[in-house]
Amino acid sequence: MNNLLELTEQMIKISTIICVIGISISLLLLLYRALAGPSNADRAVALDGIGINLMGLAALLAIIIVTTKLNDVILLIGILLFIGTLAIAKFLEKGVIIDRNVD
Repeated sequence: MNNLLELTEQMIKISTIICVIGISISLLLLLYRALAGPSNADRAVALDGIGINLMGLAALLAIIIVTTKLNDVILLIGILLFIGTLAIAKFLEKGVIIDRNVD
């Protein structure tokens, strides 16, 4: 039974390391797309992907450290990501984020 527990811990450790490497590569590619994207829509999608990858990286870090303290950080990143995506979409559509009717 003890050997099975050690094997499971080793499998989790190896799989989280592989996932961190994969997310890091994905972050580098998305950073390139955000800087050199051919259009603003491509940059917006790349920034959205970067945010999602940061959420995944924080979740993997919580698994590696074995804590639940990072769950609030993951939720905060998700909320800010959603608000930022809405703001970028509104800016790309209308050209302004906040409409001001000055009469």
